Amino acid sequence: MFKVTNAIVISALIAAIFTILTSASDRLDASPMPAQAQADMKACAQQPWPYLNCVGTPYGNPRIRVIEIK
Repeated sequence: MFKVTNAIVISALIAAIFTILTSASDRLDASPMPAQAQADMKACAQQPWPYLNCVGTPYGNPRIRVIEIK
C-alpha cells in the first residue's frame, strides 16, 4: 500500500517540478491567423470529403492522396 502511495507522490512531484520549470518563460508567441489561413482551414473542416479542398495545403492530411481517374 505504501509503495503505491509513494509512487503516486513521487510522480506528482516530478510532474510539478516539470510544470514549474517549463512555465517560467515570459515569452508568448501568439497572434491572430492571417485571413487566407483562416479561409483554408474553414475549407478543410466539417466536410464529408475534406481532402478535395485540402490536398497540398498545410492543413490537409499528408497521408491522403487523390488519384484522378480519367
